[in-house]
This record gives sequence, structure tokens and C-alpha cells, in this order.
Amino acid sequence: MNERKKVELLAPAGNMEKLLTAFHFGADAVYIAGKSFGLRAFADNFDEKEMVEAIDIAHALGKKVYVTVNIYARNADFDELKKYLIFLQNAGADAAIMSDAGVIAVSKEVAPRLPIHISTQANTLNKYAVKFWHEQGAERVVLARECRFEDIAEINSFVPTCETEVFVHGAMCISYSGRCLMSDFLTGRGANRGECVQACRWEWQITEKEHEDKPLSVREDARGTYVFNSKDLNLIHRIKELIECGVASFKIEGRMKSPYYVATVVNAYRRAIDAYYARPDDYETDEKIAADLFKTTHRQFTEGFTFDGGEVMQNYETSRATGDSEFLAVVKDYSDGVATVEMRSRFKEGQRVEILSPSDAFGRKVEIKNLRDVNDVPVDDAKRVQQILKFDCPYRLLPNDILRTE
Repeated sequence: MNERKKVELLAPAGNMEKLLTAFHFGADAVYIAGKSFGLRAFADNFDEKEMVEAIDIAHALGKKVYVTVNIYARNADFDELKKYLIFLQNAGADAAIMSDAGVIAVSKEVAPRLPIHISTQANTLNKYAVKFWHEQGAERVVLARECRFEDIAEINSFVPTCETEVFVHGAMCISYSGRCLMSDFLTGRGANRGECVQACRWEWQITEKEHEDKPLSVREDARGTYVFNSKDLNLIHRIKELIECGVASFKIEGRMKSPYYVATVVNAYRRAIDAYYARPDDYETDEKIAADLFKTTHRQFTEGFTFDGGEVMQNYETSRATGDSEFLAVVKDYSDGVATVEMRSRFKEGQRVEILSPSDAFGRKVEIKNLRDVNDVPVDDAKRVQQILKFDCPYRLLPNDILRTE
């Protein structure tokens, strides 16, 4: 077993609710973005006041916040960018995630106490590139998704003082580590500046120059053709190998995903990681935990380039993400056998639901009994989104636990 400190579980947090959800379900750290200079411009993201609050919450819990500053900057960006980097340093951000060499150089100049993590957008695939970035002051490198397991292990041996971060779960881009020009070319929205429209998920056809009025499907069925559409990454069965080769941080993709997605995925990887450290020598993946990943939105799964078994990594049938369960409510309070919840999707009196929790209540089924509003008026059918409701529950629930369909 590798003697390094326990691997970090790093979760996406597109807003404050997702941050609190990630921490509740066991994330050690989150990565977030401000209103500018990150690559998810359409996420809610954090203004400066919210970011300070997020960092304070994390540190009070003994957890960390990393901030994405991974756009490829233009000259006109730097006046505001310098102010932003100084703000992040003063706010106590645990690191800034960067990919542009100019941004890194400026950060070292104006915010020398702000730790630097190299973004996956830098396309780092080899040990000499990791060594280079480490010599430039980077504490961690987020390796490219194309990096194979053997290369990850060799990198960790070659540069043992530099932490490596590896994506273990979530959506993948058709282009090399996300350096995509399709969105910019087709719509004027630059993926490298945080405005990707995910054109790779669209239905595509090809045309022959002399017969442009007769498009041909590359692979046709009733649902369309999705030639660029990648499956989702899922390395839940590779926890042991990745920990033992020295990876410092397991990263989950998804700042645009729902709180339910964050809860489900973080919960599964938290349980898998803890199970490994409890019995590393004879650890095996708990298939019940692995199966839970199918209960939130996902495309077909793949182990990607990391453990390339020769599988097809593109989904040619549909770009639609599906999930086996529906997010019904989030727990706000529990007292004297009564759960208070905020409704997210419709449910009814007498319906059986499943509990998603970091506690021993995880996976338990419960029937909704004595459903009522905050004034104790009976409710047979909960249909008002975000309505606060109460019901009798035999299991002790925690704030931010989730109820979902069976």
C-alpha cells in the first residue's frame, strides 16, 4: 500500500447548494468558479461575497476550496485578472486551477501565496511536463484524461513531490482534454473561455460536396446519429489501483450537474475509498455501491483512456442522459420521528421512497406516512416545487439527506 496521505475526494460545486451537498456526502474538497475566468460560464458560480462564505464554510469543516482560473486569457483580461488573483489569495482559497502560462506567471507575481494547480486544459500527459510545471511552482497537476494508468504510475514515481489529480467520474469531451474549437466555430461561443454549447452532443450528418441536398447519416437509426458523443467516465472499480500508484486526488466532473448528481456520485466514491482504507489488502468493489451510480443522470459508462480495454468510448445511439431514480426531496430537519423536507419532484402519501445519506440510513426504504405541510394540514399529493413538508419517519435523517424514488 502507498504510504502517502489518504487520497482526496474532490467534487464539483456550481453553487452554494452543491457545495454543501458535496461536503455533506463526504467530499474532502470542492472546485468552484467565480463569475469570470473559469470554463463553466453557464453554471451559477460564485460572486466574491459567496466565495468568501464558501471558503469559510469549508475551512470550518476542515475541507478545501479550489477555484478555477483556467481560461486561455487575452491581453485585455489581465487588468481585472490581477485583481481577481489578489482577491483569491486574500480570501484564503486553497489553490487556483490554471492552464495559461501567462496567467500562472502573473499569479506568481501578484499573488505569490496562492497555491497553483495545473488544469487538465494544459494537456499534461508525461512525467517531464509534470516536472516542468512543478518547477514553475505548481503543487499539483490535473492530468489529461488521455493519460493511461501506466503513465500515471510512472509520473508519480518520477516526480513524487508533485501531487497528481485524476478524473474518475463524469462527462468527457470529444476533443483533446477539452481543448475544443467546435463551439466557437459553430456558434461564436468559445469553449476555452467557458461558453461551450456542447456541439458534440448534437445530431450530425455528413454531405458530399456535389450532393449537399442529400445528407447521409454516419450511422442511422430512429433517434439520430451522435458521432462525437462520448460515454461517461466511471472508474469506481479502479479505486485500489489508482490509490496504490500514488494519485493524490480523485476528481468528479460536473459543475453543471444537479445537487442530486453530486450527492449520488460523492456518496459512492466516499464509501468506496473508505472501504479500501479499512481493508486495503483484500479490498473489492462493493457492487451495491457501484450500482448506485446508475441512479443519477448518466450516459453509458466507460473507463476511458485510463484503463483502455479496447472498448468503444462513443455512444452512437443517443446523447440523452438517463437515471434510474428521481430526486424527490431534500431533508431540512429531523426531530422526534418527524422529517421536514423541501419538495423537488412530485410524491404522494403512502409512496415508498429510498434514503440517500452518508449515514447508516443509506439505501433504506420508507413509506411516506402522515404527509402534511408546515401548518399540519394533510397533503395527499405533493406537487408544489420547494414546498416545505413533514412526514413520520422511523429512521433518523440528517439535514441535506435526500429522498429519491426506489
